[in-house]
Amino acid sequence: MCVHAWHNVIPGSLVHSLEVCIMRIVKHTFIVAGFAVAFILGWTFSGRPVEGGDDKPVVKGWTKGKGWGPWGKDDEVGSLNAMNSGTVKAALALVKQGKVYDLGVNYDAESYKWPGHSPGAILTFRGPEGVRRQKDFKPAIDKEINPARVAWHSCAMFISDNVGTQIDGLGHITEGDDNIWYNGFKEADWGGNFGIRKCDATTIPPIITRGVLLDVAGFRKVESLPPNYRITINDLEATMNEQKVKIQVGDTVMIRTGTCKYWGANGSDHKKLGAHDSAGIDLAAARWLVEQKGAILVGSDTSGLEWGPGPDEKAPGFIPVHRYLLIQQGVHIGEFHNLEELARDRVYEFCYMATTNKIRGTAAGFALRPIAIR
Repeated sequence: MCVHAWHNVIPGSLVHSLEVCIMRIVKHTFIVAGFAVAFILGWTFSGRPVEGGDDKPVVKGWTKGKGWGPWGKDDEVGSLNAMNSGTVKAALALVKQGKVYDLGVNYDAESYKWPGHSPGAILTFRGPEGVRRQKDFKPAIDKEINPARVAWHSCAMFISDNVGTQIDGLGHITEGDDNIWYNGFKEADWGGNFGIRKCDATTIPPIITRGVLLDVAGFRKVESLPPNYRITINDLEATMNEQKVKIQVGDTVMIRTGTCKYWGANGSDHKKLGAHDSAGIDLAAARWLVEQKGAILVGSDTSGLEWGPGPDEKAPGFIPVHRYLLIQQGVHIGEFHNLEELARDRVYEFCYMATTNKIRGTAAGFALRPIAIR
């Protein structure tokens, strides 16, 4: 879909109708479209002692309550509750050079996205010539008030809340006949036509953590992992060993497949991006990152983080990594983070920062600009 720009050619008689229409579009579009505390010695997600006294939590499958409960039955934040003043100061202490890496990708209506999300458009709602032609805003067209002919640009957007660089909220994925998400919230109680009212993007706190890059593509000595590449625990461990980096409890872990190498100016090469977008971690790797390493946010440079099986491979259920991380463990997912410059400079440890848009009802923080600082 091309970006639509109306360039102020609409007759003045239609302005009011346009304003009402666009406001409705914007309103509806944005809304339609723990864990780390459990690392305390001898405690699992269900609150029972770990067998053998090991301080690493172990989850042998899932039943209601595992991954839920440490922060109360009304919690909407999940694993990010583990952040505190101490962890923030430790993350900031990693900054030695003051070099900032922009991890966001440019997004417009031509950009690649997962096919389960809506198309989008950016509409010019006000522009200098349109303001003067329509003559519907007196302070701007009155020569005595505005002799300098000051005007402005503003746009209305029709956009999915799951596009571009994003962080999935804990209400993004549901399961079961009762459409349940993290911490037991149900669609019948907290969903509807105007967005979710529990675990939306406004509940994602400002994120400042230690960040770790696992450049699996670099470890495999390829520019990008091949389509449908399944990233396993062995891949992650081998990458960590080669990079000489360790994951600590409370980290953000970013996994590079090389997919964003093909993003370009705006992600318009759908064929190439779509092929490489299928590389990702499997469920065992996700469990290992959370249960054994203590990651509180897991992300990558793809649209969905997880492995997409090839045509001759059996799918292990529908988006099992999303189901496990978001619903069962309350661990947010980062998507389409541009990790190319970090990989180029071999920066494997950094301070990760991200803040999401505060639009109520949205299921994810979208079109973001997170940063890594070394």
